[in-house]
Amino acid sequence: MAYRRKYVDAMSAKWTASDVPDQSGRVAVVTGANSGIGYEAAAVLAGKGARVVVAVRNPSKGEEAVRRIEARHPGADVALVELDLSSLASVRGAADTLRAAYPRIDLLINNAGVMYPPKQTTVDGFELQFGTNHLGHFALTGLLLDNLLVVDGSRVVTVASIAHNIQGGIHFDDLQWERSYNRVAAYGQSKLANLMFTYELQRRLAAKGAPTIAVAAHPGISNTELMRHIPGSGLPGFTKLAGLVTNSPPVGALGTLRAATAPDVQGGQYYGPSGFRELVGHPVLVESNRKSHDVEVQQRLWAVSEELTGVKFGV
Repeated sequence: MAYRRKYVDAMSAKWTASDVPDQSGRVAVVTGANSGIGYEAAAVLAGKGARVVVAVRNPSKGEEAVRRIEARHPGADVALVELDLSSLASVRGAADTLRAAYPRIDLLINNAGVMYPPKQTTVDGFELQFGTNHLGHFALTGLLLDNLLVVDGSRVVTVASIAHNIQGGIHFDDLQWERSYNRVAAYGQSKLANLMFTYELQRRLAAKGAPTIAVAAHPGISNTELMRHIPGSGLPGFTKLAGLVTNSPPVGALGTLRAATAPDVQGGQYYGPSGFRELVGHPVLVESNRKSHDVEVQQRLWAVSEELTGVKFGV
C-alpha cells in the first residue's frame, strides 16, 4: 500500500519547464546541446535568461542549434564552443576557451553521449562509450571546476540512464572491452560510471565545504538521435512507434532542468521520470541501484579516471 501511495504521489508531480526559476545573470555550459534533451535544456535555460554555451562536436550543427534557440527566444544569449568528448586534446582546448571566456560558471551540464555504437575507440584509445560518456566529462569537469567553485550555488549536473542497471559493475579488469565487446553492457558501464562520478564528486565537494554541488538526472526513455544504434531503428514505423512509448525530448529534458535549477535540490540527488520503472513521466527524486553507491568502487574509479585522463581535481 505504501508503494502504491508513493507511486500515485509521484505520478501527480508534474514539474514542468514553467517551474524553472529565472536564470538571468547565470552562465550554463551544456554539452551535446545541438539536439535531443541537451538542446531542449539549453533552449529552456536561454529562455529563462541564462547565458548558454552550446558545447558540441560538430560546429555546423552547433551553429544551427544556436540559430534555433535564438529564433525560439529572441534576444537569447547563446554562444558556441567546439568540444569533442572523445578527444582529450579537444576537451582541454574547449576547457581553455571556456575558462578564459567565463571566469564564473553557474551550471555545467554533462549531457552529451553515445549509445550502442559498433565497437570503436576514441582517439586516445578508450572504448568509445566509456571514453565519451564518462572520461570526457570527468576531464571537462575537472578542468572547469575552479570556475564553478567561485560561484555560490553552482552545480555540476551529469546525465545518467536507467541503463546503469544493466551492468553488474565496473569491469576494472577490462575497462576498454578489449577481450570482448557487448555494446549494451558497455553503455551500461559508462552510465554507472556517470553516477559513481557524481556521488564521489559530491562527497569531495562537501568535504571541502564548497559552494558547488554535484547532481545526476536521467530522461527515462526519450525519443532522440541517441536511439539511432538501437536494433530496428531503421525500420519503417520505428520513429512513430517510439514516439508512442517514450518521453518527447522536451519532457525528457525536464529531469536535467530540475536537477540544474530547482531551489530544493541537494548534492548527490538523482532525478528521473515519475512513471512505471522510471521509463516516462515528469521528473521526481529517484534512487539509483545499490552498486552505484559502493564508495570503494567509486574511489577506485576516480583514481583510474585521473590516471587515464591526466586530470586532477582541486577537491
